[in-house]
Amino acid sequence: MNKKFQRHIEDFTCAHCSASVQGNGYTNHCPECLWSQHVDVNPGDREAHCHGLMEPVGFTMKHGDYILIHRCTTCGIEKKNKTSKNDRFEAILNLQGELNV
Repeated sequence: MNKKFQRHIEDFTCAHCSASVQGNGYTNHCPECLWSQHVDVNPGDREAHCHGLMEPVGFTMKHGDYILIHRCTTCGIEKKNKTSKNDRFEAILNLQGELNV
């Protein structure tokens, strides 16, 4: 049985803004522009075949934490991802938020 989460420590260059990102095994989006890439079915498995860019389209709150909402610009799937202490907070606040969730 496969684990639902697989940790991979990977550095990457953001395909949206070209920022150089140092991964920690939990990093799944650029801390500067918040964009991601559709590479996982389950976190860390690298099983998605789409590889489209994941646009940050909003955020929600859960237990006082900001959760990003990403939508794939290729296939349209939406996924939620935890924010990181390294994320540019102004970029999060510029997204449309669902503060009542």
